[in-house]
Amino acid sequence: MKKLLLLVFLYALPLNAQPIVPAFTTGTVSSTTNTTTSINETITSTDYHGNSYEYTVTGLGVSTDGSVAPDTTNVDGTVGGQSYTWTGLDLSAENKPVFTLTDSTSGNAFQFTETYRGPGGVSNVTTIQRNIESTSVVTSTSVFSQ
Repeated sequence: MKKLLLLVFLYALPLNAQPIVPAFTTGTVSSTTNTTTSINETITSTDYHGNSYEYTVTGLGVSTDGSVAPDTTNVDGTVGGQSYTWTGLDLSAENKPVFTLTDSTSGNAFQFTETYRGPGGVSNVTTIQRNIESTSVVTSTSVFSQ
């Protein structure tokens, strides 16, 4: 019986293939892709005027105790809700230079000018907030027929 079964497997039978014919005549495939992009950004621009401080001393008929400018110090401040630290001058009495008339009894003309533009040198803070939204729709359709 085993030999007979082996013989059946070894014996080749002719096979005929039949063509495969699709069962449809026409068709359509559609695809739609929706894309939404949202960008939220905040731009802050801070404008400074000059250095953080300006100190000028001019004069005629005056003298100083040796120093011309006070020591610097850090000055904290807030502009438009944002904190800043600037470099300013320490104008306390013990640190500020002392200027006196060179000849106080002569009655000669004298002139003395001291100018200080302190820290807080921010002249403008601009904040721009913008939201950019874009939507794209791509529709693709394929039509086929036999």
